[in-house]
Amino acid sequence: MVYAACFSNQPEKFHRVFSRGRWQQLSALCQLHPRIVTQEMLAQELPLLSQVEVIFSSWGMFPLSGQELDRLPKLKAVFYAAGATEYFSAPFLSRGIAVVSAWRANAVSVAEFCLAQILLSCKGYFRNHRDYFAPSTFDDLSQRHPAPGVYGERVALLGAGAIAQTLTGFLEPFELEVVSVPSRVEHRTVSLEEAFETAFVVSNHLPNRTDNIGILNGSLFRRLRPGAVFINTGRGLQVNEPELIEVFSQRRDLTALLDVTKPEPPVDGSALYRLPNIRLSSHIAGAINHETQRLADCVLDEFTRWLQGEPLCHQVVK
Repeated sequence: MVYAACFSNQPEKFHRVFSRGRWQQLSALCQLHPRIVTQEMLAQELPLLSQVEVIFSSWGMFPLSGQELDRLPKLKAVFYAAGATEYFSAPFLSRGIAVVSAWRANAVSVAEFCLAQILLSCKGYFRNHRDYFAPSTFDDLSQRHPAPGVYGERVALLGAGAIAQTLTGFLEPFELEVVSVPSRVEHRTVSLEEAFETAFVVSNHLPNRTDNIGILNGSLFRRLRPGAVFINTGRGLQVNEPELIEVFSQRRDLTALLDVTKPEPPVDGSALYRLPNIRLSSHIAGAINHETQRLADCVLDEFTRWLQGEPLCHQVVK
């Protein structure tokens, strides 16, 4: 039976991901090292890990040095029940050790969150909710509700990665025009300017690259249509927040739904807390609680394929 070990600096989160029967499934598929290995205890555990062929991890995975990998001569694969692997994967990949990530499974939760927000945005729910504050407002809002509704409206998704692709699929059953704006300028058929000018909802899923820092600025926000909605589940750094605050202070018809900010949380006293047309959520778009077990299911499926010598579906490439 394959000898495996679990690595994580966040053992409690690891156990949450592999809860509700997933730990038992994993234990049945391999012989597990008796302890979850943290970075602090790695040196003392390495002499006991020379036979390890597989590492399982999730949030809390830590990079390993070349010398540490030398102490794991039989290691063949890392199964990561979370998303981005760039911060730790390079030394493994350079040695031909397979790295599997549940990044597509992680994208599902964000896409579901955005789907709900997009549909409510097209219905004008968020603006209606803040404007409906007394009986006297009911008739005007009912008769002159300014939102277009979920039929024939344009939605712009910024970025073309796993989340944007998954969200595009979720939006297919609805009568919406979905336009994608890839992060690379040379791949775009719609510019950022056109996306902000023409879409009623703009949802940010740009990748976390230095060239995207502050790219969503006041010039773009000023182009938004009357009543439009901006959603950010990407990265707070991609938004020029002072310019967003300036525009949304002047344009009370607009709505911003921000699940990420920079810094996170915003500093005490930030206008992001008090502007009525900006709604904050505490970074909950990604997999939370029971949703995290989707990530465990993904790597368990991949591990079963690996054991059977079948092609992997979620292997990370260099």
